[in-house]
Amino acid sequence: MRSVVLDTETTGMPVTDGHRVIEIGCVELMGRRLTGRHFHVYLQPDRESDEGAIGVHGITNEFLVGKPRFAEVADEFFDFITGAQLIIHNAAFDVGFLNNEFALIGQTDRADITRHCTILDTLAMARARHPGQRNSLDALCKRYGVDNSGRELHGALLDSEILADVYLTMTGGQTSLSLAGNASDGNGSGEGSGNQASEIRRLSADRQPGRIIRASESDLAEHAARLEAIAKSAGGPSLWTQLLEAKGQTLQ
Repeated sequence: MRSVVLDTETTGMPVTDGHRVIEIGCVELMGRRLTGRHFHVYLQPDRESDEGAIGVHGITNEFLVGKPRFAEVADEFFDFITGAQLIIHNAAFDVGFLNNEFALIGQTDRADITRHCTILDTLAMARARHPGQRNSLDALCKRYGVDNSGRELHGALLDSEILADVYLTMTGGQTSLSLAGNASDGNGSGEGSGNQASEIRRLSADRQPGRIIRASESDLAEHAARLEAIAKSAGGPSLWTQLLEAKGQTLQ
C-alpha cells in the first residue's frame, strides 16, 4: 500500500472565516517503509496570518511574500496524493482546508479529496487506544519514544516526518532497522536510502558449523508476553502471531 503522511499549516482557524493554507508537507510510505520521496511547499495566502497562528508555526507574513499560490502547485500536489492512503493527525482540519483550496481555484472535481484518497486519522486512532489521555503529536512522541527534540515550532514537513515515525511505532511497525545495500530500488542507491552497498564476503566452505541455541521455556514465555504487550498496544495481534495462526501453529 502507498501511504502519504500529510500535515498543513494555516493562517488561522476556522476555514469558514476565510483562513488559508500556507504550508503543505508530505512524506511517502511504501509497504510501511519511508521511501525518501516528499512534497513540501510554502504558499502565499493573499491574507495575513493571525498572531496566534504565527505563534504556533512561526511563519510570518513577510516570509510568505513571493511564495507560489496554491493554484501554481495544485496539479503537482494532487498527483502526489491521489490514490494514496493519507495519514493525518486530526484529519478533519487538514482535509477541510485542502478541499477549500481546491474549491477556491475552481477545481470542483478535486474539492473532496476523500474521493481520490483514503483517510486514516491518527488522532482518532490514538483516542481509541488511549482513552482519557492526551493524544497530541507531542504526547504520542513521548508515549512511543519518538524523538521530537527538533520541534520547537510546528512545521508541516517536520510534523509529517514525526507523525510517520509515530504511526509506524503505534501500529507495531519497525522504523529504524536497515540493512547495508538494501534500499528502495533494491541496490542501495535508491532515493533517500542513505545506504551504501557493502562488499559481499564469502564464507569458507570448511568453516566450523554454527552452534544451534534453542529457546528455553523461560525464553518462550518472555516472547509470548512481549507479543501480548504488542497486541495490547497496537489494538490487534502482532504480525508474528498472525503468521503463526495462518499456518495453524502456536508458540511452543
